[in-house]
Amino acid sequence: MVDKKNLPVGLKNKKGRNTELRKLLQSDGILVAPGAFDCISGRIVQNSGFDALYLTGAGISMSLMGAPDLGMLSYGEIISHIRRIADAVEIPIIADADTGYGGPLNVVRTARDYEKAGISCIQIEDQQWPKRCGHMMNRVIASVDEMCGRIKAAVDIRDDPDFVVMARTDSRTEFGINEAIDRMNAYVEAGADVAFVESPESIDEMRMVNEQISAPTLANMVEGGRTPFIKTTELQELGYDLAIYPGSMGRVLGKSGTRVLEHLKKEGTTEGMTDWMFEQPDLFALFDYKDWTDYEANFGER
Repeated sequence: MVDKKNLPVGLKNKKGRNTELRKLLQSDGILVAPGAFDCISGRIVQNSGFDALYLTGAGISMSLMGAPDLGMLSYGEIISHIRRIADAVEIPIIADADTGYGGPLNVVRTARDYEKAGISCIQIEDQQWPKRCGHMMNRVIASVDEMCGRIKAAVDIRDDPDFVVMARTDSRTEFGINEAIDRMNAYVEAGADVAFVESPESIDEMRMVNEQISAPTLANMVEGGRTPFIKTTELQELGYDLAIYPGSMGRVLGKSGTRVLEHLKKEGTTEGMTDWMFEQPDLFALFDYKDWTDYEANFGER
């Protein structure tokens, strides 16, 4: 048998990520999970030293379909995509699952498939389908009973008790912060492990979220969004346990890529832009090139 301790990440058995995420959420410090949307961005998050990553539905929609976050991707497209990302990294993954993609049985299937795919936390929101980005208008909110049913379904079907179920409420914008907190407390009572109150609009509202909800809480840091954009140390002081930065990676890659290509179009070369790029060996090393070829060598010469 070949010694498998040096397998590339893509071939490793990644047991224990759910338990690790639980420990991180229960630790004293705030857990920071940058957003990713494909295998490259996921590996960059991991290799940059973060303990978890967040799979952003908006980022996946833009990268996979070239469309805004308007609920147009099919469930089949999403699950196949996140399965590949989960294989490409070793750190725990928190994944946006929108509304669960249908009724209670659809939520059951979604939660079961996310867990089997290697996701450690599933995020389910209380919008009606088709959903909208949480910092945009025209979100239609489901009833409390319907959302509680979604949470109960996801909790009931999980195989590993450490698989985390996160509830998100988008009700703040239309119904106010008190309604959002009341809803979230109902979702926590239904079994949600983590509370995500989307788009509070002031520091006082963020403080209310943490004072009035007993479950671990998430802060969604969107540059230019509806929520005050503050440092992670300040978020921790407010009582948050988890902070996500869903769009940062996509914005940076989009702008830096545009800048390099504008330079190429104008100058006829990318010379002078190499500071914006990985060296070729570093790009291959990002995905364990040597580990793959060393493992291949165990089975004959090429």
